Amino acid sequence: MSLGVQQRVEILKVLSRGTNILILDEPTSSLTPIEVQDLFKTLRKLKASGRSVVFITHKLKEAIEISDRIVVLRKGLVVGEVPAGQASPEQLAVMMVGKEITPHFTRRDLEPGDPILIVKNLKVMSDYGTVAVKNVSFEVRTGEIFGIAGVEGNGQSELVQAITGLRPVAEGEIVFKGTRIEGLNPKKIYKMGIAHIPEDRQRYGLVLDLSFAENSIIGRQDEPQFLLKLSRLNWQKIMEYARSLIQKFDILTPGLKVPVKSLSGGNQQKLVVGRELSKEPVLIVAVNPTRGLDIASTLYIRELLLKMRNEGKAVLLVSADLDEIMQLSDRVAVIYEGEFLGVGKIEEFTREQIGLMMGGIKKGV
Repeated sequence: MSLGVQQRVEILKVLSRGTNILILDEPTSSLTPIEVQDLFKTLRKLKASGRSVVFITHKLKEAIEISDRIVVLRKGLVVGEVPAGQASPEQLAVMMVGKEITPHFTRRDLEPGDPILIVKNLKVMSDYGTVAVKNVSFEVRTGEIFGIAGVEGNGQSELVQAITGLRPVAEGEIVFKGTRIEGLNPKKIYKMGIAHIPEDRQRYGLVLDLSFAENSIIGRQDEPQFLLKLSRLNWQKIMEYARSLIQKFDILTPGLKVPVKSLSGGNQQKLVVGRELSKEPVLIVAVNPTRGLDIASTLYIRELLLKMRNEGKAVLLVSADLDEIMQLSDRVAVIYEGEFLGVGKIEEFTREQIGLMMGGIKKGV
């Protein structure tokens, strides 16, 4: 099952036990807006019946909406408590980070260029032999962010895996820079200019027991700049490169030789993003790039993606976070059960319309 389906099953299991104290850790991360409101109704009923709920989240608006009291943790310590009715997202953000956070999203007015990625009538199978992607067609142009919104488990993982060479294509075409790439292995595809920020950094983006420096060159370890004679690794160059990532992408790490599992989730994600963007790609495929990150890391990653777009790169953003889709996308498609229910410019849709389509309802679109 996908992460989203697993999460919903766990919530239902806990609620079915008639518990008196319910602890929920990021329970809405893979739910549609409609499902979030359904969950909130259930939580309010539990509260009215005398039960207690601990709601752990980094989504500030949701914390204010559902909570009576909000306690803020930073680096494992309680830094403050405030009644929800007196809290604002800006106030909570300062408490979480320890300083004022000012978004610097600058969207340059760009006329998108030619399509660099063209997907035609794509059909992809799941691991279970069912059709995961059903006759999907779209294109991504230079100088734009094309967002794909959807609750996890609706075919977006298989779609991205097909584009990046990690899963075979059953039918259809994937054309990148005028060349069909279905059937090519991931290494060849990446060398053509595609960077991939995977949906699960620990499973697909990093080798947790390897060092920071070793993880910094995954996928690039055979490039001449990192090799000596007889294909031996040039550790001096690797260390210099790793230091450059730390400086350029503001990564906090105890050292270059420490296992990458010792880094926080936000800094692990910055390493993956920095490594991929340093390949100087022309297309960035980013899947849930800010999931589970604190507000500062989230803003940083989103600003980087917008910067790539402003520099004329193409970005394919696949996300279950509706705020992220609305904030970053120039055009958007909504995927449900492997099909696109709607495709168009972001300003052509309301937040409510996209939320409904994420749940399979196309009313009013």
